[in-house]
Order: sequence, then structure tokens, then C-alpha cells
Amino acid sequence: MTPEQVRRPAIGKSNLRNPGAGFLLDVHIMFFSSFLFAAGLLMADAPDTLATAVVIADKGMIVSKADTVKISTQIDVTEALSRIPALVIGDMGGAAGLKSVNLRGLGSAQTAVYFDGVRVNNVQSGQSDLGMMDFCNCSDIVVDYAQNSISFNTSKPQFGSKNFIGNVKFRGGSYETYEPAARLDFKLSDKLSLSAISSGTYSRGNFRYGDDLRRSNNDVRQIHAGVDLWGLMERGSWHSKVYFNGVERGTPGSSDWPSTDRQKDRNFFAQGVMQNRFTSLYALNVSAKVSYDDLYYYSEWGDSRYQATGFQLNTSHVFRLATWADISLAADIHRDDLKSTNYNAGRTNVISVLSSMFRLPKFKANLSIEYSGLFDSGSKELNAFSPSADLRYDITDALSIMAFGRRAFRAPTFNELYYPGYGNPDLNSEDAWLTSVGPQWQRQISNWIVNAGADFNFNSIKDKIVSAPSVDNPSYWLPYNVGKALIYGIDLKSGAAFKIGDCTGSLSAAYTWQDTKDKTPGSSTYDKQIPYVSKHSLALALAGSYKGVKLDLVWDFRSGRRDSDGEMPDYNTLDVTLGKDFSFKEGRSLTLKLLARNITDIRYELSSGYPMPGRAFYGIVGFNF
Repeated sequence: MTPEQVRRPAIGKSNLRNPGAGFLLDVHIMFFSSFLFAAGLLMADAPDTLATAVVIADKGMIVSKADTVKISTQIDVTEALSRIPALVIGDMGGAAGLKSVNLRGLGSAQTAVYFDGVRVNNVQSGQSDLGMMDFCNCSDIVVDYAQNSISFNTSKPQFGSKNFIGNVKFRGGSYETYEPAARLDFKLSDKLSLSAISSGTYSRGNFRYGDDLRRSNNDVRQIHAGVDLWGLMERGSWHSKVYFNGVERGTPGSSDWPSTDRQKDRNFFAQGVMQNRFTSLYALNVSAKVSYDDLYYYSEWGDSRYQATGFQLNTSHVFRLATWADISLAADIHRDDLKSTNYNAGRTNVISVLSSMFRLPKFKANLSIEYSGLFDSGSKELNAFSPSADLRYDITDALSIMAFGRRAFRAPTFNELYYPGYGNPDLNSEDAWLTSVGPQWQRQISNWIVNAGADFNFNSIKDKIVSAPSVDNPSYWLPYNVGKALIYGIDLKSGAAFKIGDCTGSLSAAYTWQDTKDKTPGSSTYDKQIPYVSKHSLALALAGSYKGVKLDLVWDFRSGRRDSDGEMPDYNTLDVTLGKDFSFKEGRSLTLKLLARNITDIRYELSSGYPMPGRAFYGIVGFNF
């Protein structure tokens, strides 16, 4: 939390373009027509599309409800995540704006973010700024609906017959944006490899919005650097990472309350992950992390500094009881401390999970009970037990029914509890029940891979924490418990992908309907949509390639949003990428790309008062060697 965010005024309506109700009706008709067509074709497991996956969560539990988004053409956080309609993306607008994400309307603090298998913690604000991550080297994003988490994974080097490979890349374009990046991979032995990465961003960031209005103080200067070590063992593997992010940026404030404040961030962490099956009856998963985050905020209201240190140790032990049954025991400990100009705080979180996994020919089940003990250096304490069940039944080889249910708690962040003039020490922890059930279908037909699925989900949240302008002074936002929120949702998706000779292609459609309402009796927002959650979300993606020429189109549509003042305009964006790969001897290649973002120049906001850029063009030159 920064002084600018604390003193943010009540938001008024900006002069933004609204597609209108007629457009919304046309969109719905177009979607359901395309969905029925795709359901006849049925749809895609291909790069840059959603794919059902079975993954192992950090606590050793099998998760059947997950989607994977491959990263190839998209290099911006918002672009990559916009392909998943169930996500609510928060973006304060432009290069310098804070970027956050939450899943199915549960809030950013409820949605866990992982980087290469280890959680990214931010107990100060609860919002992990995705802008600190280097997406140039990520291979995929895994969305785990059962655990309500999002994982970003670095691509592992593929050497072939070489001992050294690398790539350099440069992106430049609108708003005076320049982004160089480089990665070098070394094969040290048959079991050990090293990757060194570095990238930077310079952007003036200012852009026009509305009528003769211009976003200012939106510049950013940023550098990412890191080293990854990848190792193989006799019965397992390990991955260690050292990472640094440094950024200096403006904080332009809202369109109604422009700001000249500045912010400087320094983030460092070292982490390691190891998986080893010591015997046929026992496997061990271990991860550890130390981190240091330093935020300096320069403001007309007075400067402030936040220094946070963190430590994690996560372990899970998996025991094979029979060919069809496992049992696992996980134990984690997290410690976070914050020293700041405004307040100091510390928190210890102890987590243990007992889980059992059953695998029958057509039925798989994961049943678990989790204990979380949270102890603040102040008076706040939480002891909670969370049961969960993750089930999968295979009706045929191609058709499955998946379901999960889980209880989840979210403790108030340090800012929500302790920030002077903002914190509310009487806040209760959020108590949520998450449920989901739906069919998934996938099969290969000749040269086509096709899939389709539906997911019906229901979440209930008690004591949901939200922030809103205070009654006494609307310029100050205060946190409070809503009381009760009910979230009903339907996810529909389908896809088709093919490969015939040198030609490949894919088409995907994903639609989410989400009814997220405050159900607190007597509330001024009773039976109204929770702020910023879209009632209707639709993402259509088309990709194709032929002899190195690649075309990628993504159309994203959101409607039915509101903020504290009322209804927000609907919006849609169309992104187009055209590229060509040139291959040379000894595995060298050159890539040229042209990116057109928001090509129809729609003016919209993801957060009220924080306009997003209009039409933008970028060029990319990359060389692999």
C-alpha cells in the first residue's frame, strides 16, 4: 500500500467508449454460434490455448482441475492472462501500473501466485505485482482452480547435440518503449545445466485517452536478472534460482487525481526445488526460499520506505501404500517481516496437510485436510482447518467428469490491519468454500486434436475484505468485511488444432459467466456485483503457421462490471501478431514479429480511474544461436 493508494479519492466516470447493449447482444449471438460450431468441430490443445492438465500441487496433492496457457507470442502479463476469462486482471494502466490477478472473483489476496514452484508472498498488500516477473523466459502459465493459484514456469533449456545455446531479443514500439533481453544456456554435464537471463524495459509510457487527455508520469525503467541451475539425480531432479528485479517508475494516480509521485523497487530472492523418488514406496518434494523486497515511495504527502524479508521451507512426503493408493504429509513454515516508515509487523504461518490419493481404472480421488496456523507479532492469530476433495471419473477414454470442493481462509494483510489511518485491526479473516463440477472431453481425430468442456462453479465467501471510500472522508479508502458474498459461475471452452505437413493451426473459444454478488443483509451494495468482476467474459483465439510464417489473433471481451459508483462500460480488445522465422545452419534462427495491440483503439479501464493504452504497435527481432 502506498500513500497514493490510501488517499485515492472517490472515482468519477471517465470519458470512455461504450460498445452498448446492442453490441453485447451481437457478441452473445456470435459467441454461442461459434461455440456450437466449435462444439461440432470441437476444439484445441495447441500453443497459446487452454489445455486440461493433471498436475502436482506444491503440497503433493494431485490436481485434476487445471488449465495451461503456453507462452510464445505474448510477452505482456495482461496479454497472456487475458486468454483465461475466469481471471480478473487488475492493471493500473500502462507500463508503470501495478498488475495483479485474481481467480473467479475471489480477490488478489485469495489467489496464490507461484514462480517456478515456489510461492510469491506479499503480506504487506496481498497483491503480488506481476510486473516484477520476467515473462521473456516463461514457457507456460498453469491455472489451478482447485487450489486457487496461478503458476509461472521458466522454460528448461533444450540443448540437442550442443553444449551451449542462447538467444537475444529486442522489442520496441509505441510510447517510446524499448525492451532488450538475452538468455545464455550452458550444458555443464549430462546432469547439470545453467541458464543466465537478463532483460530490461525503458518506456516513457504516456498516452492519450478520452478527449485531449493525456496520461503522464507513467514512465518506467526496469531490469531483470537471474541465474537458474537445473540438475538431475538418480531418481529425481532439482532446480535452483537466484533472481533480481529493479525498477524506478512513476505512479500517475487516477485520471481524477493525477499524481507526480515516484516509486523505486528492489526485489531479490533465492530459491530451490527438489523432487526425488528415493524408493518405489517413498517420494520427497522440498522447496525453500529467502527473499528481500525494498520499496521506496516518493510522495508530496511525505516519503515512505518498506523493507520486507521472507523465508519459506516447504516439504511433502508421499508414501505408496499400494499400486492404487498413496498418502502424503506436507509441512510448511513461512516467516515474513516488514519494517517501514509507517509501521512494523511480523507474521509466522505454519501449514500442514494430510492427503490420500486413490487411483482406480476409471476413478481418481484426492482427499485432504489442511491446518493453517497464522501468528502475527501483533495480536492477530488464526487457526483454521480446511478439508478438500478433488475427484475425477473417466466415463470413456475421451470423456471425464471432474469435481472439487475446498475450504479456504485468507488472513488480512499487514496494510489492512496496521497501516496508520487506513488499517482496521478488527478485520476478520475471509472464510470461503470453493466448489466446481463439469465434463471434459478430448480426443484425436486424424490430424486433429479436439476438446471441449464445461465447468459449473460455486463459491461462498464470509467476511470478504474490500476497500471503499470512508463515510467521513471520501478521499480515504478503508478496508472492511462485506459480510457475505456468493459467486456462481459457468466456464465453457472448446478448441481444435491440426498439423498437416508444414501447416499448423488452432482455434479456441472460452466463455465465462460469473454472478458475484454481495449478499450481506442491510448492505448498501446488497445483491450487486462485486466491483471489477465481469459478468460475461469471452476470449477467442486463432493461430496458424506455414513454413515459418505465423499469425496469431486474440479477441477479449468483458461486460457486466461495476465499481463503487455503479456500472462500468463494457470493452473488447483485438490483438494481432504476425511473425516469420528464418532458419540457418547449426540450429541458428532469426525471428521477426510485428505486434498490434488493441488494434481497434478501444478506450477502457480495468481499474476505475486508471485508463489503459489505446492502439499500440511493437516490433520484435530475436536471434537464436
